[in-house]
Amino acid sequence: MPTIKHLSTTQLAKKLNMTKYKLDERLLAAKFIEKVEGKFRLTDLGKEKGGVIIDHPKYGKYIAWDERIDIPNKLITQGRAFYSATKMGEKYKLSARKINMILSEMGYIEKYLKGWTITLLGSKNGGIQKENHQSGVPYVEWNDSLFANPTFLDSLREVRGDASEDHQTQKTTPETQNFREKFPATQRATDGHMVRSKAEMLIDNWLYMAEIVHAYERKLPIEEDVYCDFYIPTGKIYIEFWGLENDPKYAARKQKKLEIYAKYDFKLIELTDDDVFNLDDVLPKMLLKFGVQTY
Repeated sequence: MPTIKHLSTTQLAKKLNMTKYKLDERLLAAKFIEKVEGKFRLTDLGKEKGGVIIDHPKYGKYIAWDERIDIPNKLITQGRAFYSATKMGEKYKLSARKINMILSEMGYIEKYLKGWTITLLGSKNGGIQKENHQSGVPYVEWNDSLFANPTFLDSLREVRGDASEDHQTQKTTPETQNFREKFPATQRATDGHMVRSKAEMLIDNWLYMAEIVHAYERKLPIEEDVYCDFYIPTGKIYIEFWGLENDPKYAARKQKKLEIYAKYDFKLIELTDDDVFNLDDVLPKMLLKFGVQTY
């Protein structure tokens, strides 16, 4: 039996006479790898097709491939129209930058040096990784299914300033409405946010004093009707404060939300009553894990 020679993605790209960006593009499209929190991860399909994880004593862990690997070119769009952020901007009368910022907040793309790379969630929602042939800068194109995505359409309306309750494609569920009626927002934080408890006011005030831009009760960029307690655009971090641990209905709601955070692989910080009394010690460490430095 011939010995299998494994090559890193960079080495394989050189052998195939293409850039690493282009090879990553092919591997993502073929579902041999996926992108999670800015890093490529080998999928089960990728393992079946000859991908392995090498643990090098000097370079650490990386993905390597059988040099004879056959990578299908699934970048052929099979007659479907695909659109760059520039083309989408022309359609919706917005700049390409604003389109990319919307897609970034939705968790569909991530900033990479001078370009954008697709995430696993973006791949599942009609995006394909591309590369500018002259500059090598990565970008993402989208098929027309995105134009019917309710979350994308709501975000467009918000950015253009024409969002209203009558126009929202997402409807508040009775469960969410009941929760808001039971716990009205009556506490005013330092930055003007009206929040629902003293604990949330302390969290909001801490973020404000740390000069961290944040939103209160931001809807998650998904079809499900779920709102986070706080959202930090820098790092795309969600914060949840769990304050009614002894309430069975609240515990069930908490578990449901945690399952959704896990489903979409969102970055989540969880705070309890004890954490709220030690925010100066707790939050900086939690935020730093996601690349946000305070003070």
